[in-house]
This record gives sequence, structure tokens and C-alpha cells, in this order.
Amino acid sequence: MTTVTTQTDPTHEVRPNIARDTWNVLVRELRPVLRDPFSLTFSLLQPLVFLALFGPLLTTMSGAPPVETLAWFVPGVLVMIVLFGTGAVGSNLQYEMATGSHERTLVAPLSRSSLLMGRALKEIAPIIVQALLIVAIAWPFGFRAHLVGLLAGVVLLAVFGVGLGALSYTLALVTKGREWLFWSVQQMLIFPLLILSGMLLPLDDGPGWMGTVAAANPVNWIVQGERALLAGEFSAGAVLWGSAAASAVAIIGLAVGIRAIRRSS
Repeated sequence: MTTVTTQTDPTHEVRPNIARDTWNVLVRELRPVLRDPFSLTFSLLQPLVFLALFGPLLTTMSGAPPVETLAWFVPGVLVMIVLFGTGAVGSNLQYEMATGSHERTLVAPLSRSSLLMGRALKEIAPIIVQALLIVAIAWPFGFRAHLVGLLAGVVLLAVFGVGLGALSYTLALVTKGREWLFWSVQQMLIFPLLILSGMLLPLDDGPGWMGTVAAANPVNWIVQGERALLAGEFSAGAVLWGSAAASAVAIIGLAVGIRAIRRSS
């Protein structure tokens, strides 16, 4: 009787699979969020402060009823959550690079692209939770959102968040070892995008040059698209422009981020 012995080749390596690896990275990145859900609530403090202080101020300035002010302001606050929260996630990668954790993932049998895409897709979960919490908090004060429009608005925020998160990670990779530079560039970009988006104050009565610059600001179109969706105005041109702007940010962010992480060492 002959016994056949099967030997495993010790040099055999698991080939990277982008879909599988992206899922594994996504699950890895979501675990800290699930272990510490309080961080999601704590990060809402800033948007809530804006909602509590700017809301009454806008009502007084415009003379409009509080309900109309909330209908205009709450969608902007939702975009603000993405802008401030997702725009700063690169700091987490900065910490991993400083501790050597990032270098260990680079030598793992994972697709380099998945390391970026998994991280970027992770941003969808906090965006959904925080957006729904803000809407729930504003609801007792008279804010009303079209249900289907709200769901579509969350998708718009998620697409924008994926792209912005990828850009934030790219900035972290480019400024490796220089955390001060990451925050300097991040702050220098975030606040002009915020002010020139019309999410806090209307730009209609501003200087002409400000309106011209705002027209080239993708966040401006995303804010307008979010307002139209939450109002149930699906045929509005703002929805098309907002969707195009969010998609452009996502495509550019992922393309630039994947290229940066492939070159990372």
C-alpha cells in the first residue's frame, strides 16, 4: 500500500485580493469605533454649538420663522460634520506612522489600494450615525426632512466623506513625520471651504468676488444639493450639481490616495 504525502510549499503566499482586503481593512478600522461609540457623540459637540448659536442668530437676522431657518441651516450642519470630522481623520494615520503600526500593515499580504479604500469607506459609518442624530435633535424644534430625501442626502454625505477622508489620508502620507504641517495645511483649507460654502451664512449679499469663488467650491454645491434633497426637491439643479461635486471629490480623493499609499514606505 502506497501512502501519498502532500507537502505545503512554505514559500506559497496569499495573493492580494482588493475586494477581500478592503473588507478586512474596513472591519479592522470599524472595531475601535464600535468599542468606543461615545467618541461619535462627543464629536457632535461642535456642530451642536453651531446649531444652537447660529440658528437663533440667523432667525433674528433674516426675520424668517425658526422652522424656515432650520430647514436652511440643518443641511449645512450635516455637511459641516463631514468637513470637520472626516477632514481630520488623517491624524489617525499620522499616529500610526509615528508608532510604526502603519509600516507593519505595508508589509502585510494586503493590496496597497485596499489599505486606503478600507480606511476611506470606514468614514461612512460615523457620517450616517451623526447625521441621523443631528436630524433627530433638530426635529423637536420644528425641523422636518423629506424621508426619501434624507436617505438620499445621507448617501450624498457618504460619497463626499469617502473622498474627503481619502484626501485627508493622502495629506497625512505626504506630511509623514511632520504633524504640524498636516494640521497647518488642513486648517488652511478647511476654513475657506467652510466660509465659501454658504453653510453658515448666505453668500447672496456678499461681495461679488466671494460669489465667484464660491461657485468653484465643491462644498458649496454639496451644501445646496443637501438642502434640496432634505426639502424633497429632487428635480432641482442643485441636486445634480451637488451629486457631481461629491462624486468628483470621491474619485479624485481615492485616485490620489491610492497613488500615495502605493508609494508609501
